This record gives sequence, structure tokens and C-alpha cells, in this order.
Amino acid sequence: MERKIIVASHGRMASGIKNSLEIIYGESKVVESLDCYVEDDFDLNEAISRLLERYKNYELIIVTDVFGGSVNNEFLKYVGRPNFYLITGLNLPLLIELVSKINAEGETKTIIKRVLFETKGTIQLCNDLIDTEIEEENF
Repeated sequence: MERKIIVASHGRMASGIKNSLEIIYGESKVVESLDCYVEDDFDLNEAISRLLERYKNYELIIVTDVFGGSVNNEFLKYVGRPNFYLITGLNLPLLIELVSKINAEGETKTIIKRVLFETKGTIQLCNDLIDTEIEEENF
């Protein structure tokens, strides 16, 4: 079964991060973005229903921006559905790793857990890294 990644966010973050992904990684047909609430008449429930219908024969990996936000909460209603995986905390390193491993052999949930483990270290306070290097150079 094919896998599809849907990035969903409040505002245009989803399409923006997809654009950044394609600048760094190249065009990706496996990623689709869902920008929420950018139009006055936006209906999140309807938008999600359309996505789920369009990709009913795929394994879906949904990545949302904020845990507990309305976008994540609406997708939470579908957790437990077959071939549906929900991640929150959308960021570019996470998306790059997911795309690079999307066609890997193995169970999707295992691949996702590996990607999450590998990308957690990409969030750093660079000042501390610089301070550590300076301290090491002084000895």
C-alpha cells in the first residue's frame, strides 16, 4: 500500500514548509499540504473528510503543527482508523526524514518512531553549542 504524508497547519505554514522541503529535497509527490483557516468560509471537518476520501487506499501519515490545536484535535478523531498515523510538532527536519524514509520497507509505525527518535536532536540551542566549543578550546 502506498504511503502519503499530509502536512496540516493553522495558516500557510503547511504549504510553506512543503515549499521549503522541495527547495532542499526536491519535488515530492508524496507530500500534500493543508492550510487551514486561510479563507473565511473554511470548514476543517469537510476538508479532512475530502482528504480521507481521496486517499482512502493509502497509508496516511498526518503531521500537524500544534498538539491540542484545532487542526490536530480534528485529526485526532481518526486515530485508530486503519492505516492512519498522526504526528504533531511539524518541523522541516522531521518532514525531510519522513520523506526520505517513506518508501522504506517495514511497518509504518516503526518507521515513524525511528524518524521521531532521529529528529528530536535537531532542536538545539546553538548558543550552548558555541559556548561548549569555546570552553573546550580554552583547555
